[in-house]
Amino acid sequence: MIGGLAPALALSGIPGVMSFEMLMLVTAVALGFAQLVLAAAFLRRQYGLTWAAGPRDEQVPPLYGVGGRMQRAFANFMETFPFFAAAVLAAEVLSRHNGWTLIGAALYVTARIVYLPLYAFGVFLIRSLVWNLATIGVVLVIVGLFQAP
Repeated sequence: MIGGLAPALALSGIPGVMSFEMLMLVTAVALGFAQLVLAAAFLRRQYGLTWAAGPRDEQVPPLYGVGGRMQRAFANFMETFPFFAAAVLAAEVLSRHNGWTLIGAALYVTARIVYLPLYAFGVFLIRSLVWNLATIGVVLVIVGLFQAP
C-alpha cells in the first residue's frame, strides 16, 4: 500500500532538480537554521548585545521562559536531525525512493515544524507525541532503505 503512494508523492519533489526526500532534507535544514536564529535572538534579548558580541567568558543563568524552551527545542532538533539527514542521504545514494522514504521524510519534517510552537507554548504531552511522530518518520526512511527501489 505504501509503495503505491510513491509515484504520487514523488511529484511533490522538484522534477529534474531533487527528489522529494532531498526537498524534505533542505526544508529540515532551513527549519534548523531558523531555530538557531530564534534561539540566538532570545539569548541576545536576555543577556544583552554586549554579552552576545563578547567572548562569553562569564557564567550566565540559563535562559528562562519561551527563550529557554526555544533553546531546548533547538538542542532537541540537533539530537534527531543527524539521523534524519543520514537516512535521507543514504536513500539518495542508494536510489531508494519509495513510499516508506517519502512518507517518513514528510512525517519527520511536518512533525518537527509542529513541534516548535508546541514546545514554545509549553504544551504538555502533545509535544511529546509529536516528537514521537518525527522519530517514527526517521524509522520509516530507514525501513525504506531495505525495500526494493
